[in-house]
Amino acid sequence: MGWIESIGEAIQYIEENITGELKIEEVSKRALVSPFYFQKGFSMLCGFTVGEYIRQRRLTLAGSDLVSSDEKIIDIALKYGYDSPDSFTKAFTRFHSFTPTAVRKDGAMIKSLAPLKIKFSLEGGYIMDYKIVEKDSFTVMGSSKMFKYDNSFQEIPKFWAEHYQTGKGQFVNGVYGVCIDETRSSDEFEYLIADDYVPYKDIPAGFVTKVIPKHTWAVFPCKGAMPKALQDVNQKIFSEWLPNCKQYAIAAGYNIELYSNPIDFPNGNQDENYYSEIWIPVKKK
Repeated sequence: MGWIESIGEAIQYIEENITGELKIEEVSKRALVSPFYFQKGFSMLCGFTVGEYIRQRRLTLAGSDLVSSDEKIIDIALKYGYDSPDSFTKAFTRFHSFTPTAVRKDGAMIKSLAPLKIKFSLEGGYIMDYKIVEKDSFTVMGSSKMFKYDNSFQEIPKFWAEHYQTGKGQFVNGVYGVCIDETRSSDEFEYLIADDYVPYKDIPAGFVTKVIPKHTWAVFPCKGAMPKALQDVNQKIFSEWLPNCKQYAIAAGYNIELYSNPIDFPNGNQDENYYSEIWIPVKKK
C-alpha cells in the first residue's frame, strides 16, 4: 500500500469510529507509520492537525443531528465525546458561530466540514535533492521536553526561545532538533534541542543524553531563511517524495533536523543561503 492510500485508510478508520474513542496510535497503524509521522504527514497534506479534523468532523455531525433529529442536546454532546453541556456548547459555538439552542430553536446556520478524500494529483515537476545515508548509532546531549502532537508546532518554537533565554545555549548550541516517539503508544513525543555528546565533558544539570540508534536515513537539504525553507521541504517530502518513492518507507519513530551555525552566514538563519537538513529514518519496501 502506498503513502496516499495509507492516509486514506486512516481517514476511513476515523470516519467509521467518529463517535467512539479515537486514539492516535490506532489511527496511525492504518497509515503504517508512527504516531509522530502520521501527525506530521497529515498536517502537511491536509493543512490542519488530526485532532482538529476529528473535532470539526464531530461538530459537523453534531450540528446535523441537531437539525435533523429530536435527540436531547446533552445526548448529542455525549455521543460526540463531550462530557458536559458547557464544554459542548463552547466547542459548538466556536465552530458554528451559534449555540446549539439557537440552531435548534431559531434555525441558525450551521457549518459543515466534509470527510477528507486524499487524492494524488499531477502538478508541475519538482526536482527534489536527497541522499540515502547509512549511519551508525550516535549520542547527543541536550534539553528534553515532552510535547503533545496536537500543539507541538506552536509549542516547540517557545521551547527553543526558553532554551536561549535561560542561558542553556552556552552549554548546547542547538545543532539538532530531535523528535523521538519510540513507544508509538501515546499522544506525546519527546523533543530534544541537542548537540553531539562529547564523552570527556561533564553533563550539566538539567541536560540529558540520548543514543540515536543505527539507521538508514533519507537526508533532505534545505537552503534558505528559517523556518520557511524547512517547512517547504517538509511539505514536499510528504506530498511528493513519499507518494512517489518506490524503494523506501518511513522506518521508525525518529525525526532529526540539523542546523548550520547562524554566525557562518551574513544574515544568520534568515540568510538566503542558510543551510539545514531533515533526516528521516527509512527502510526498503
